[in-house]
Amino acid sequence: MSPAMALNEQRSKDDIPESQYQKGVKHLCEKGPLLEVPKKYILPACERPTKSVEDPDVVKPSLKLPIIDFAELLGPKRPQVLQYLANACQQYGFFQLVNHCISDDVMKSMTDVCGRFFDQSLEERAKYMTTDMRAPVRCGTSFSQTKDTVLCWRDFLKLLCHPLPDFLPHWPTSPVDFRKVVANYAEETKHLFLVLTEAILESLGITESKEELEEFGNGSQMMMANFYPPCPQPDLTLGMPPHSDYGFLTLLLQDDVEGLQIQYQDKWVTVQPIPNAFVVNVGDHLEIYSNGKYKSILHRVLVNEAKSRLSVASLHSLPFNCTVRPSPKLVGEENPKRYMDTDFGSFLAYVSSREPNKKDFLESRKLQ
Repeated sequence: MSPAMALNEQRSKDDIPESQYQKGVKHLCEKGPLLEVPKKYILPACERPTKSVEDPDVVKPSLKLPIIDFAELLGPKRPQVLQYLANACQQYGFFQLVNHCISDDVMKSMTDVCGRFFDQSLEERAKYMTTDMRAPVRCGTSFSQTKDTVLCWRDFLKLLCHPLPDFLPHWPTSPVDFRKVVANYAEETKHLFLVLTEAILESLGITESKEELEEFGNGSQMMMANFYPPCPQPDLTLGMPPHSDYGFLTLLLQDDVEGLQIQYQDKWVTVQPIPNAFVVNVGDHLEIYSNGKYKSILHRVLVNEAKSRLSVASLHSLPFNCTVRPSPKLVGEENPKRYMDTDFGSFLAYVSSREPNKKDFLESRKLQ
């Protein structure tokens, strides 16, 4: 092959117009052979996922997260399961939920319809592309693709879900069954979240929780479908950089392709997928609400050269207009208030003014 032909077949890391990045990673891959990661996606050497085997921060084995059996949580073993739940939230900030109330068919339909959304033409996906973080529907690539120095190797579709009648008319109409499937899934995950939240409050010793549960019942729900295309150089980039989730609890549905890593004992470890299980993690709001007893943990997403990966995160919290603060029942002389009150507006103002970095926002809420 002549040098000229080689240059035509493989696009340079630097010759992609800036406007093309706004159209997502899948669009870049669809335009032709992409044998190198474009410069815009390459992380500084110290932030890349693959390091030398001598590096003490690299852990090869996968991590088996604590497993919470939802059926047992609702049965006579509830006291023991609540203790397992408390330990998982304190020591890992993550757990896998099995034997839950959402059927395999509902979960499979959700991943299937999201996959079909990303399989559509750019013209169809572009209808929902915007950099407005407040948009009820947003298709994009990085969290703030106009400000982020390095972009994520993923495309996402964000949907606001509660109250459902308010947001459903904004959702995509293609695929034709998209609204029906996603609405059903959103309602079922909302119910599951409320049952889990009641258990979490109980595990914190907050038993008179009717008022709190009513607030969560009227709380926010946001769905984030993530598509991670195969990557020609997965050691140079990430599907998502290290971050914690803004919210109370996240319920993650993922396919069987490994990718999720959490920071455990200062090391990055890969979470083993369990078929038809949810990966559930503590968000920043729960860390604040528990006055630091339960921790939101840094996590990131790897990509790979051979396979694409699909996940759907259902993020739940208090209403967007609500103030989040440590529960008064968890604050006292021996356990002083550790976080200042916060709200969604403060969060948006913070992340809109700078590039998000790890747990910076939560750190800014801590009282010295």
